[in-house]
Amino acid sequence: MPIIRGDVNDKYKSQIRICFLGESFVNGTGDPEYLGWTGRICVNAHKKGYDITYYNLGVRRETSTELRQRWLNEASYRLPQEYDGRVVFSFGVNDTSMENGKTRVDITQSLANIHSILSEAKNLYPVLMVSPPPCGDEEQNQRIADLAQKFALVCHDLNVPYLDVFSRLKQSKVWLEEARNYDGAHPRSAGYAEFAQLVDHWDAWQNWLR
Repeated sequence: MPIIRGDVNDKYKSQIRICFLGESFVNGTGDPEYLGWTGRICVNAHKKGYDITYYNLGVRRETSTELRQRWLNEASYRLPQEYDGRVVFSFGVNDTSMENGKTRVDITQSLANIHSILSEAKNLYPVLMVSPPPCGDEEQNQRIADLAQKFALVCHDLNVPYLDVFSRLKQSKVWLEEARNYDGAHPRSAGYAEFAQLVDHWDAWQNWLR
């Protein structure tokens, strides 16, 4: 159950404000229920008694370079100091998309971006990082897998909890079939429900809420 705090800011500190930052998979693109994985884990947390204000700040087609430029302004505006503000990041798929014969963001730059974002964020808020998920394209999935592994190393060095959803969802027939049958990248409700379940069962997420 949520901790009941005993200071003068009880009213504010018992209310958890969470910004979810990333790309279209954070946005929940493709989900006809408009919840994605982020909405689902917040619904489940609410059922357990947590008072959450939920900000979905996923932007379609956004790369880590673009996220690096905007995340702090958007998060700080929504997370006043008197509240218990937290941030969850998940990005990287768009970095690996091919344009004009090369990835939209070079992997070296992707790693510089995640290091900069998380280094700054962890000094301001409790932070979690969720890996980029797979899409319906096998060649791109190879690039995403490589990036997800390198992201894990950065998170380990920075002591930021990291959840690898790529490996699990890559084995999910539901996720891959929904993605291929929809737009080649994004799943529908059942796929996002599987994603949400992975986060819900993550010890770091459960401990983070307490």
